[in-house]
Amino acid sequence: MSQRFNQPLGGNDMPRFGGPATMMRLPTQASAEGLDAAFIGIPMDIGTSNRPGTRLGPRQIRDESRMLRPYNMATGAAPFDHLQVADIGDVPINTFDLKKSVGIIEAFYTGVLSHGTIPLTLGGDHTLTWPILRAIKARHGPVALIHVDAHADINDEMFGEKVAHGCPFRRAWEDGCLQNDKVFQIGLRGTGYGPDDFDWGREKGWRVVQAEECWHRSLVPLMAEIRTVIGDAPVYLSYDIDSLDPAFAPGTGTVEPGGLTIWQGLEIVRGCAGLNLVGADLVEVSPPYDPSGNTALTGANLLYEMLCVLPGVPQRAQG
Repeated sequence: MSQRFNQPLGGNDMPRFGGPATMMRLPTQASAEGLDAAFIGIPMDIGTSNRPGTRLGPRQIRDESRMLRPYNMATGAAPFDHLQVADIGDVPINTFDLKKSVGIIEAFYTGVLSHGTIPLTLGGDHTLTWPILRAIKARHGPVALIHVDAHADINDEMFGEKVAHGCPFRRAWEDGCLQNDKVFQIGLRGTGYGPDDFDWGREKGWRVVQAEECWHRSLVPLMAEIRTVIGDAPVYLSYDIDSLDPAFAPGTGTVEPGGLTIWQGLEIVRGCAGLNLVGADLVEVSPPYDPSGNTALTGANLLYEMLCVLPGVPQRAQG
């Protein structure tokens, strides 16, 4: 194993409850320079429409990530043997101005991407994905999208505003950030105001997989289909923790019963191996609604799984 790569601080070197409060207790640095991938927090909840608290999400995700170890026992991935990774801290949003924050986020990610770094984002409410996709488009052009969520997030307006956590993918579509024949929304469910809540995306050529299609099934075949459709196109993965049933992830702002299981979530992320992932996020963790910390712990594990499927990380041969 090359020693030039950063390694998480091990549990036999420092007790799990000690050490730096960074993602996986990794080293920090001030910019993305020299990194293949970077963990970035966006502590924001000013775009939420129901329960607040996602501004506290990145900090608790980092805290709960202290249990993670560097080797993936299921897939054989050892990302820290192949990628230079660090935690570069939080985006300094303006917590009193959502629209200014969108600009701050886009500028921050433009800087990260200028180093050729793949950003892995700890959210934060889902508004943040729109400015990230704007920065991604400037670097990579329009991208394929795998969007895992209970909600489609394609509202035109919320309370007359165009910027909110229910609007990011409508805004991204308007900005030409997406390859519409390679957009997948997985786990949508619950009640709505009418069929357009889910059908708007279908009309644009997006594949919408409602939660009911996933019940009692492995999602390995779905991910094989998605990989075939996306091919070698650049792809962004946006994972809203409320895609999981609240039995598994109650710590979020807009819960919907009947969601995905944790193991289905793992199948989705692991099923991204082999894709040209150019970025990913894990959003909508709201710690006040889960005193156990399990929602943030699950989010931390999903972020680690995202790191494990980035380009350049070998997976164990199947069979």
